[in-house]
Amino acid sequence: MQLKKPTIIALDGPAASGKGTLARKLAEHFNLALLDTGALYRAVGLGVLKAGGNPENEKDALNAASKLNEEILKSPEIRGESTGAAASKVAAMPAIRQKLLEYQRNFAVNPPLGKIGTILDGRDIGTVICPDAPYKIFITADVETRAKRRFLEEFGPDGSNDDYQKILFDLKARDERDMNRSEAPLKPHENAYLLDTSNSSIEAVFEAAVKYVSGKNVK
Repeated sequence: MQLKKPTIIALDGPAASGKGTLARKLAEHFNLALLDTGALYRAVGLGVLKAGGNPENEKDALNAASKLNEEILKSPEIRGESTGAAASKVAAMPAIRQKLLEYQRNFAVNPPLGKIGTILDGRDIGTVICPDAPYKIFITADVETRAKRRFLEEFGPDGSNDDYQKILFDLKARDERDMNRSEAPLKPHENAYLLDTSNSSIEAVFEAAVKYVSGKNVK
């Protein structure tokens, strides 16, 4: 189905919920430009770590944000657990969120040539960045399921229980920071379509999301 254009899909959810995979599949299916907004915060967090700074120090974080570039956004290190933890810390800072706000909103309303709209994957897209987006999806899963997914991604079937417990601990800590920060906490918009992936395959989740978007599109 061809969506009305231009359009915006706001996709939010916690770490390891399947959000990134769903965003890529929806972008391809509907011909949308995709922005992984978490990568922006990860890049800032990674920049702080590479500079030997403290991701809980606002000055260090602002310095890293001012040096944001394509090279660090494409670095494999951006997906590491330590980078994710640092990203969660810098993302709690109002000054950092404000610095990256304009970039995200500009992307949302200016899809590249050939794309009929945009999809933004993050934690506050539907509530803060694009509250007027016509399509809002909040994807989640219980933390144990998310920890198992991350564990298998990183260690495969040969990882140890200690590895799993560390990932579980880190995800719980990250959820706590993301959901309880004073600035743009992680939560679904009141009009968001909720998708729990705890007991669902990515294909089933994708089909449900497509049905939701297509259904709203014809109203």
